[in-house]
Amino acid sequence: MDAITKELDGIELGDKRLNRRSQLVLQGLSVDTQASINGSFGSWAETHAAYRLFDNPQVTPEAILEPHYSATHERIRRCPVVLIVQDTTEYDFSKHPPRDAACLTKPNRLGFYDHTHLALTPEGLALGLVGSETFDRTPESLGSTKDRSKIAIEEKESFRWLQGFRLAHQISCEYPQTRIVSVADCEADIYDIFLEAQIRCDDPISPTTDYVIRSKENRLLNERIPPREHNSRCAVYRKLRDVTRQAPVLFRKVIELPETPKRTSRSATLEVRARQVTFHHPKNRRGLAEVTCNVVYVQEIGPQQPSPELKSDDNTLIEWWLLTSLPATTPAEVEQIIDYYKARWTIEVYFRMLKTGCRVEQIQLETVARMKNCLAFYRIIAWYVLCLTHFNRHAPDEPCTQAFADWQWQPVWRITTRKPLPSQPPTLGTLVLLLARLGGYNNRPNERPPGPQPIWVGLRRMHDFALALQTFYPP
Repeated sequence: MDAITKELDGIELGDKRLNRRSQLVLQGLSVDTQASINGSFGSWAETHAAYRLFDNPQVTPEAILEPHYSATHERIRRCPVVLIVQDTTEYDFSKHPPRDAACLTKPNRLGFYDHTHLALTPEGLALGLVGSETFDRTPESLGSTKDRSKIAIEEKESFRWLQGFRLAHQISCEYPQTRIVSVADCEADIYDIFLEAQIRCDDPISPTTDYVIRSKENRLLNERIPPREHNSRCAVYRKLRDVTRQAPVLFRKVIELPETPKRTSRSATLEVRARQVTFHHPKNRRGLAEVTCNVVYVQEIGPQQPSPELKSDDNTLIEWWLLTSLPATTPAEVEQIIDYYKARWTIEVYFRMLKTGCRVEQIQLETVARMKNCLAFYRIIAWYVLCLTHFNRHAPDEPCTQAFADWQWQPVWRITTRKPLPSQPPTLGTLVLLLARLGGYNNRPNERPPGPQPIWVGLRRMHDFALALQTFYPP
């Protein structure tokens, strides 16, 4: 049994045979993350057993992921600061939809959405999942013209962001010695989150749960513009973006932007401003209290280097308004807030690992329930590969036996180094680099650390080497 199957220790599916089968299925799917379900197992009997597991009514995504959630909580407990990052992606199965699949953005686009909560260290090391929900849409809901401003937050899709903050607060209550920060992109710019965070902060009994959320709305502040500066007879309030642009520059900072499908990697010079603001209640919700928080304004300056192979719209300069409950008075505090938001990119890499590394959108199963059960296993696999990717950067000196069994790392060592086995197992950093070499990583001078792709290719080759070693040279 290898390290990844330990994430299912204590799983309870109502039958010991199902519990054991779940670990074997996880192990089989993790061998070659890009293989089909049929290609992940050595015989039709094993493949058929996996299909039966996905179809078993006792098996649910929540039951599969529960032991992994528990293991993640244990890792959170040992950290001084943990970011709970939440984000949404979609799985499009339009080419081979399950028979009961619902809609995405159009009636002919079939699949479901996945809202994930990923625990990270401030350095970006993925500790694991702490929650996930799926949802979809009906064709009737796509053309709705109903005034959404009058719908209760609990009845909206955006309620998931408030639930995500509440999940982060629940974890904060369980581990008061760990500082929990909820991090999200601009879809989470919801007044209810800021209001609830302020209420919980004012409660002397409840632990504080902080947030860093990128702003989407140019919200009204409680600062009125004097009548002499406008022609309206009504009260006119200043807006968030106008006020923060006028704040003095706190410092300048250069950051490295990673490559994305819409952007080449580049260095960006940023001007950073910060100030405290108080939001006026939304105009359609007059009964709500005002909310005070800090805003960090990040603006890229200097000439931009356009990329000829990309559209000009994809090379826009960075401009972030980061709303936060964290203190933002000193340059060190503000820089920390920016680093917390930058760590959010890890969840984008996690989704890429699921879609590209695990090819979950290529899975062909007859029902959505089976699809979600199968996806639960791939969630753990994607986290595992992501974790290995970061070990080389954040925990390189730990022994490799924390993540690999002897029968896994030993053939990798012999084949890549062509040396006898060392007296002590190599470090994680050393072995991850050896795995990446098997996946095509050259480790040239000044080359960036390996990403997930060479790691998952190396894992597949590692299994082949281990299988050959056990077959021809049994212990």
